[in-house]
Amino acid sequence: QVQLVESGGGLVQAGDSLRVSCAASRRTFSSMGWFRQAPGKEREFVAIIDWSSSSPRYADSVKGRFTISRDNAKNTVYLQMNSLKPEDTAVYYCVTEWTGSTWPPIWTDFGSWGQGTQVTVSS
Repeated sequence: QVQLVESGGGLVQAGDSLRVSCAASRRTFSSMGWFRQAPGKEREFVAIIDWSSSSPRYADSVKGRFTISRDNAKNTVYLQMNSLKPEDTAVYYCVTEWTGSTWPPIWTDFGSWGQGTQVTVSS
């Protein structure tokens, strides 16, 4: 199992930008991605990127505002979040070791999870 550690969360205002990062304990050739969970809501898919970074994919709710990227030399995946909205407020979780085939991905199809980082967007 790969250990994942997120960082970079915080409190920002609506319209601001924020980048969260996730460092893996070792190299993984699996896709890496992000989920989020807001209070009282189910965990939802945000974005995912493959090893070669050739085909990042996004949830419709963040498409055009968020960008996922990865640096394989650093075993790190990033989520750049622009034009943040109060509804983006959630705990953001990094994932890897995807074994599923459904779309959008479901969180139970990932073998490794981070502890989460809180992102709060004030109006």
